[in-house]
This record gives sequence, structure tokens and C-alpha cells, in this order.
Amino acid sequence: MQTMRKKDMSSSTPMLAKTMFENGTPDRVSEIKERVVQAACGGLSRTAQNNNSIISAGLLSTTPIPSAMPALGGCSLFPSSTKNNSRIDALWDFHNIENIQFQQSNIAAIPLSSQENLLLYDLIYCLTGMRGSYITPELDAVRDGNLQAFSMKFKISEQIHSSLRDIAQEILPLASHYACIQQFIQKATFSNCSQVLQALSEALNNLIHDYYLLLAQLESELNAGNLTLHKMLFYVRPTLNTMEVLAGAVTLIVANELRGGQALTLLFNKISALTGDEESQKFLIQLTQRAAMPYMNILQLWIQKGVINDPQQEFLVEDNEVIRREELPEHYSADYWEKRYTIRRERIPCFLDKVSDIILRTGKYLNVIRQCGKKVTPPQTMNLQFSPTNQNHITVIQNAYRFASKNLLEVLLKENDLMGHLMSVKRYLLLHQGDFITQFMDACEDELAKNVDKVLPMTLENLLGLTLRLSSAKHDPYKDDVHCELLTYDLVTQMSKIMNNEEEYWQTHDRLDLNGLECFAFRYEVKWPVSLVLNHIAISKYQMLFRQLFYCKHVERQLCKIWKENSIAKKFSPQAAELYRSAFTLRQRMMNAVQNLEYYMMIEVIEPNWHIFIQNMSKVENVDEVLSFHQDFLDSCLKNCMLTDATSLNRSIFKMCNICLKFCEFIQKSQRFFLDAELTSMMCDSNDEENSESDYEFASHKQSESSMAPTDTFSERVKRFDLEFTGLLIGLLKQINDVASDNPSDRFINLVHRINFNSFYNEQMDKLCAKDSMMGHHNHQ
Repeated sequence: MQTMRKKDMSSSTPMLAKTMFENGTPDRVSEIKERVVQAACGGLSRTAQNNNSIISAGLLSTTPIPSAMPALGGCSLFPSSTKNNSRIDALWDFHNIENIQFQQSNIAAIPLSSQENLLLYDLIYCLTGMRGSYITPELDAVRDGNLQAFSMKFKISEQIHSSLRDIAQEILPLASHYACIQQFIQKATFSNCSQVLQALSEALNNLIHDYYLLLAQLESELNAGNLTLHKMLFYVRPTLNTMEVLAGAVTLIVANELRGGQALTLLFNKISALTGDEESQKFLIQLTQRAAMPYMNILQLWIQKGVINDPQQEFLVEDNEVIRREELPEHYSADYWEKRYTIRRERIPCFLDKVSDIILRTGKYLNVIRQCGKKVTPPQTMNLQFSPTNQNHITVIQNAYRFASKNLLEVLLKENDLMGHLMSVKRYLLLHQGDFITQFMDACEDELAKNVDKVLPMTLENLLGLTLRLSSAKHDPYKDDVHCELLTYDLVTQMSKIMNNEEEYWQTHDRLDLNGLECFAFRYEVKWPVSLVLNHIAISKYQMLFRQLFYCKHVERQLCKIWKENSIAKKFSPQAAELYRSAFTLRQRMMNAVQNLEYYMMIEVIEPNWHIFIQNMSKVENVDEVLSFHQDFLDSCLKNCMLTDATSLNRSIFKMCNICLKFCEFIQKSQRFFLDAELTSMMCDSNDEENSESDYEFASHKQSESSMAPTDTFSERVKRFDLEFTGLLIGLLKQINDVASDNPSDRFINLVHRINFNSFYNEQMDKLCAKDSMMGHHNHQ
């Protein structure tokens, strides 16, 4: 290389008009470094015993040095080399070179200019990472394997004039920074190291090539006799600042065991901290861009195809899938969407933090589309590159998200008719198909009245299929997705499990002493990807609504049976008919409460929320909104239908319905008793033969108390039912009032107005409130 003029050196950039990432050939770089070493050796030929041995020692070799570094996440940041090469193979860490010895003459006796010349050769030698004759690093620092050890001090021979030593000490930190970066480069070249750190190492290696160019220019100036210590300090100062920044960055990366997104975050923050130092900032920006390339390639594959190729576990999205595609079940639980792909916050680079959720959803959408057998073809070629000076990568990510979201919505709404499935679920599980529900209850009433252990599921399935094809539901294309299910717990237990997020709520449990009606529910089965929306949790919430509605409908039917049998009382004697008047009044109050409860749940809660849900679905833009709107619909229905565990309203409703059923059973038995006692033998038909032994035991109960024992017992029993029902209803209305006062936005208070439309229960409610108030005051005292 020809000697550069002084004006060329003074006008050079920190890396001497050479961009950091210009692709120079390795041979050329090796030649440059070889010439640097030859120059240093040539200047010291008067004292070196073997000049040529320096080149033959393999100075330019880049074989990694075996060294163990701290582990990161179960993987060493810089895995140890399996080779045991000679220390001669890497000379940049100031180790002694065999067969090279330097004679240290009495330099204090020679002129100051000659001292300066010898010191310049020694400085160039040290800047290549080798010991000099008069400059040596502190031995303790060199023996330390940590990169922080390269923030070292150098010892300059006391024979050198103090003024020269002071200037040389300002230059020597460059040698420390160079050695620190070189060690990082060598140890980050292993295949199982972080891809981000490998890319950073490659970028730093390109920087070192330009560093060698600087040394070659200094060598040329020195050979020409134009270099002094002051000039050398002036020439290297910009490079010294840049190398200091880079050495500090890699030292922090190793000291804090950073990798992947964490390393990129550190580099990005360093860029912001260098505002005002344009040259160093420019180099660090280019380094960060190069280091981010592997990470951005993983990101591009994820948002382009929904695939994660992350062998070193650096990407912000983690795939938790443990089974192969061909082993997937027909439908996933809600855990698929929530838990299969998760964000690892510690792996997110700070420049992607604001769009991390979009990144997660984009790949998830594409993954679902691929699992549906569709080919994912982006509309345009994607070129995802990070640049701290613009937001182009954000635009690319947002465009990919819109594409994935639009395609998955088409798959769900058009190709798999999600809204049709939701309408079918509403038709059967929310009792929207009225004629079907009535026919089904007529067909299955006897079977469901049995103990749950004696109910035959196959019988229920056959009756369900028959009813579906005889009612208007026969036109529903998804009617075959509806099935019967006998759960192993009652509604209150199911509600507690769902609301407490017990994942095992659908697993088998010991059956309670329940009848088929209390355990019955419809099950709706769908395939992927509709099961993404109608998953286990969603279907279980529909079942909770169904079970409460179905139970109330059953109670209403039993009360209606009593109403139909009212005409029989006209044939009783006036005394017996008079007894029935209070019972019929109580039956009407029960009917009013149950029917208004049903009307409230179906017309005032479910229908308005369904209308809002349909409106929201008409303008959804992504699947997450579909899931969110659907969950909001179900949660709102459960809350306003008093099916949340936050209150005990559901238990109160269940107790009230049970009283109604017991009352219906009592009235039916009583009617058979009065028919036996009051009517003629013509009124006795085959029903008399079906009377059970318990019926007669009921009729003869407490006869010893008075001559009118049967009628007295009936009157007293009706009065007890009246008191118990009224107490439960008043308690329920008070609970609703209390909840409504805390949540004025809820519709609970509407139910109170419906049941207590004529203020019939106001007096009892006031007495109960006063009683509770006195008890609370007494307890407070």
C-alpha cells in the first residue's frame, strides 16, 4: 500500500473512508494485517532475533480460543471449543509468541526522537494484540477469562521519556478495546451460539477489517517518516471512541448474559445514548441492523407462514405444541388459542414491544389457516428489515396482520359458516326453537324423571333424533351436531367449577343422588376451526344457561299440569273445593314467578345481548374480536341470568324451583286422595290401580290427630308451602335488590318489577330488611 499523504489521514473518517460493512476480500485483509506486522517487525529488526518467525507463527489465524463463558438459559453464550490449538494461532490477546524474543537495550541513552520512533513501532505492534518490547499488559488482567479484563492498563518501560509515555497511554486503550472485541468475535462463531450474537460477531469482524486498514495507513506513514505520537493520537481518536462504545456493548452483553432480543434491546438503547456522536452512532446502527437480521428472518417466517424456526430459542413467540398435526383431536379446547403460542416478554426487542401482540396474532391466524388445509400465499413479497431510523418494519408487520386476519375470518365466517353454527347453538341450548323443546320434553319426561344412574343415554339420543326430525328443526343443516349429555354434577356445582376456572370440570366425578333432569344438558360438537370459538369453555357456559332455562321450563310444565287438573276440583264437595282455593292461589303465584323468571332470562337478557353480539360480528376485523365479542355475550348472559358465583342468586332460584316441584307433587297426590274420598266409584278408573303405596300412606298421615285429619293436613301443608315459597321468593327479591344497588347498569332490577309488579311483596320485603338491619345493629354492638 502506498504511503498516504498527511492531508489524506487528517480528512479520513474513523475507519478511513471505508464503510464498516464493505465486503473486502479475506486475502486483502490478511495482506494488510501481514504488512502491519511486518512493519512493526521491520522497525524492531535491530532488536528482534527472529523477524520472519512472526509471520510463520500464524498471526492472521482466526481459530477460536478454548474458553468457557457463563451459561445463558441452559445454553452457553459462547460454547467451549473442542479443539486445543496452540496459543500461537491467535495473537490478539497479548500472549507471548514462541521463538520471538526482544532485546531491550538501554533506550534511555538514545535521543528522544529515536525513542518516539521505537515506541510507535511498539504501539502498532500492541494494536494488533501482541506484546511489544517496551509495552506490556498487566499479566493478572490477561489471565482473567472475562471480557471485562480487557479494560486493562499497560505498562510502558520506565526508560521511555515520561512525555512520550503519557501520549502512548492515551492511545493504548484502543488495543484493549480491540482485544475485547476480538475475543467476543472468536467465541461467538460457534454454530450453537445465539444467532443474534453470531450476526453481531460477523458485523464486528467486518469492522476489524477496517481497523486493519487504519493500522496499514499508520504503518505507511511511519515508514515514510511522517508519523509522530501526536499525529497517531489524532488519527486514531475517532476510531478509539467508536471502539470504546462497541467494546462496552459486547462487555455488557457477556456480563449480563444477554442474547436474542435482550442483546438487540441493549444495542438499540446504546444508539439512543449516542445522540451527538454521529460517527459512533452510525457504526452502532449498522451493527444493530446486521445483528437483527437473524431475528427479523425468524419474525418474517412467522408473520408470513405461521411457522417458527427458532433453534436457539430467541424469538418472542414460543410454540408449546407437543403433538404432531396428524395426531390433533377433532377440536381443541380453549387452551389451544391461549396457551399453544405464548409471548416470552423477556425475548422481545424494545423496538418490537408495541407490536408484539400483533405479531403473536398474525402467526396464530396463519397457523390456523394452514391447519385447515389452505395454502398461505401473501399478496406481495415481504422484505422485513429493521432500521432504527424509520418504522418500515412496523408497516410490514401491520400489513401482514391485516392479511392474516382477513383470510382467517373468511375461513371461519364463509367457508365454515361460523354464524350458522352459533345460530344452531342458540336454537337448542338457549331454547330458541320453542316447538322442538316442547316436543322433546314431552318425549323424554319419563326417562329424565329416573335416577341419573338408570337413565339410558341411547334412549335419549334416539328420542332427540326423532324430535329433531318431527319439529321445524328438521331444516337446520347442523341439527346432527346436537347430542344429549348426562353430566356428573348439578348446575350449582358446574357453575362453581366454571367460575373458579377449574380445568378438570369436564372430567368424570362421582355422581350425586340426582335425577336425569338435574344432570341433563345438550352438547354441541363442531370440528376445527369452528371449535376455536365454540370450545369446551364456551359450550359449558351455554350448558349452564340451558340447564337453568330447561329446569325452569320443567317447573312451568309441572305447574301447568296442576292448572289443567283444576277442573277436577269442581266435582269435589264444597268443603273440599274450598280447601283447593288457597292451593290454586299459591300455584298461580308460583306460575307468575317462574314464567317471569323465564321471560326475563330469554327476552330481557339473552335476546338483547344476542342482538348486540350480531351487530358486533357484522364489523369484526379479526378472530380475536370474534372471540372477545362471543365471550362478552356469554359472560353478560351468565351474569344477568344470575349464574355467576359472585352471588348466591342461582342457589336461591334453584331452591325456589324445588319448592314448586314439591308442591306440584303434593297437589297431584292430594287430588288422587280426594278423588278416592269424595267421588263416586264411576270416577275411579285405571289411575287408581297405579297409585303407589306411598300415595295411600300420605292420605292416612296424621289421621289420629282429629276427625278431619285429611283435610286439616292438606290445609296445613298448603300453608307451609305458601310460607316457604314466599320466604324464598322474598329472599330472592331482596338479594336481587342488593345486587342491583351495587350494579345499577345490570338488568336485575327488571326481574323484581316483573315478579312484584303490583307491590304485593313490598310489606314482606320491608319486614325482612328491617329484621336484617336490627340483626346487623345487634351484631355491631
